[in-house]
Amino acid sequence: MHKRLKIYGILTSIGLLIVLLQGALVTKTGSGEGCGATWPLCFGEVIPVNPAIETIIEYSHRIVSGLVGAMVIILAIWSWKQLKQVREAKFMAVTAVLMIIFQGLLGAGAVVFGQSKAILALHFGISAMSLASVVLLMILAFEDGKPHKIAPKVTRGYKTFFFIVITYCYAVIYTGAYVKHTDSALACAGFPLCNGMLFPGLTGPTGVQFLHRTAGIILAILLLILMMWTISSFRNELVLVWTSIIAFILIILQMITGISVVFTQNDILTIGLLHALIISILFSNLTYMAMVLLRKPTN
Repeated sequence: MHKRLKIYGILTSIGLLIVLLQGALVTKTGSGEGCGATWPLCFGEVIPVNPAIETIIEYSHRIVSGLVGAMVIILAIWSWKQLKQVREAKFMAVTAVLMIIFQGLLGAGAVVFGQSKAILALHFGISAMSLASVVLLMILAFEDGKPHKIAPKVTRGYKTFFFIVITYCYAVIYTGAYVKHTDSALACAGFPLCNGMLFPGLTGPTGVQFLHRTAGIILAILLLILMMWTISSFRNELVLVWTSIIAFILIILQMITGISVVFTQNDILTIGLLHALIISILFSNLTYMAMVLLRKPTN
């Protein structure tokens, strides 16, 4: 059922992952001004002549973002029509379109008008939300037609804790993006100490980096609690068990890549890109948990 929609959803999700990685590459290589202050043209040209590497990185990101943005809109319209009987489909379709438009406007605004570091960091957070909405549309296409919809039975306390965790996770994503846009990735030498200190203060780039480290460690603890709570109290809800385990594995991998950035002096490009990729997948994983937890159990 919905074979073409499923395949298209997978391709669109992969496309958004590529866009996300390209965005991280633009930030990491400082290519945000690779096309000057012009958009959608690049230095006033449709195809830049003799482009520098920064121009190639920025312009290819624009082209792929535009193509994938069109794919997202098509997916949303297709899902709206094909999955109209699915309660969450219309909401996710609207969200996917709004997020991709907002993401594009933030990117264009940053080029033409310039934006603060705080707003630039928001761009990555919107990208994570955009990816999550598309992934959920894809999952809904796979779920449709199955005799039993996944709607786990959990306590109100568990739900409350989970939604605190996912909200906090988004805040951590924002702090990580802010680290990148303020060039604070190497402000703390060493780990777990920061420049040889347990508490280096919260001012300047060092404070930005230290705050992100602390936030990441707290998130890991929260996801460990979530996993243990799920396994101990709701082991029969296999979807929650496995998604909570995956979430904890992903946050450990996220911490490993983050620590690796410090000890490699941020010189290995793939580590930085993996760091951005893993946290985005983690957030999509948590949004799936949120979706099934918001469903009313059938019995």
